Amino acid sequence: MGADHVIERADFGDAGLAAFLQAHLGDIAPTAPATSRHALDMAGLMHPSVRLWVVRHRGDVVATGALVMLEPGHEELKSMRTAPESRGRGIARLLLEHLLHDARMRGVSRISLETGSMDFFEPARRLYSSSGFVPCGPFGRYEMDPNSIFMTLAW
Repeated sequence: MGADHVIERADFGDAGLAAFLQAHLGDIAPTAPATSRHALDMAGLMHPSVRLWVVRHRGDVVATGALVMLEPGHEELKSMRTAPESRGRGIARLLLEHLLHDARMRGVSRISLETGSMDFFEPARRLYSSSGFVPCGPFGRYEMDPNSIFMTLAW
């Protein structure tokens, strides 16, 4: 990731962010039935319990990642997406490291996530595993689902 990449809190007034998030929903739509898709829409990401971050490249949003409070000390990783043309450059790893650092600095001791079990999500699962996340059972409001894989990281 070059010096012209910047990680910052999301600006919900940015039309580019809205388009990026809509593309995220479009990317995952064909991967599973609607009942197995758990991505947050713009309204969900604007909730006060959510901290949404973006990576900008020359002003454009090229990646997003969010942390959602589940309970004190435990948050969920949500809305991790890198634009297709920016994948393979280490952007997602740097954003994930930024999110984990943010959580640690706020006293969070566990991050959990849900991701798809389909091949489309294999790069994400590799990223999470290489960052220390391990398989776990459903958490929060999730239930067992063959289309979902649950992972957690505690420190």
